[in-house]
Amino acid sequence: MIMMGMRLIRTKLNNMSGGHFDYRQYHINDIALEIDEVIESNNDQTPNEWGGKKGNEYPPEIIEKFKEAAHTLRQAQEMAQRVDWLLSCDDGEDSFLRRWDEEVRGYWTKNPAQENQNAP
Repeated sequence: MIMMGMRLIRTKLNNMSGGHFDYRQYHINDIALEIDEVIESNNDQTPNEWGGKKGNEYPPEIIEKFKEAAHTLRQAQEMAQRVDWLLSCDDGEDSFLRRWDEEVRGYWTKNPAQENQNAP
C-alpha cells in the first residue's frame, strides 16, 4: 500500500512528464496516503498533543470503507495519469492503450484486501 504511494511520489519527483492537469493527479494520491495513515493509526493509544488518543478507534466496518476509498482514489490517480500523458503528448494512442491495460486495468482488478496484504 505505502509502496504504491512511494512509487507514485518517486515518479512525480524523477519523471516530470505530463503536465496537462498541472500535476494535480498527485493530490488524489496524497488523499489516499492520508487515509492510509488514519487506518494505520486507528488503534494507536499514544497521547496526541492535546492529551487525547492518536487513534480514532473506528469500528472495522468503517476501516474497510476507508480501505476501499484509498484503493479507489489510487485507481483514479492512475487513470488521470494515463490521460494526462496522452493529452501532453508523452504517450501516443497505442502506448496509452497499452499502459491503460497494464497499469490501470491491472490495478483496477485488485481489491483493497489484496492491496493491504502488502502493507506493513
